[in-house]
Amino acid sequence: MDAIALVQGYTALGIGIIIGLGAIGACIGIGIMGAKFLESAARQPELTPMLTGRMLLLAGLIDAAFIIGVGLAMMFAYANPLLSSLSGG
Repeated sequence: MDAIALVQGYTALGIGIIIGLGAIGACIGIGIMGAKFLESAARQPELTPMLTGRMLLLAGLIDAAFIIGVGLAMMFAYANPLLSSLSGG
């Protein structure tokens, strides 16, 4: 099998794993965080405004980690450094 085709195949598998596991992790993290927010808001309603801001900040950080993973996956999809070393250029 051609070495370039092998690298492209493994790169496609790796990209799928990076994006898939990142999406699953972000969804589970935001789900757990949302459940804990609702639980804490039900226990102490006077803290709801403060907790809302912190929850939204953490939701942004969780999504940012997933977007960084997608960016790395796209870097390997379109500018794979492994392919340039195999093609001799």
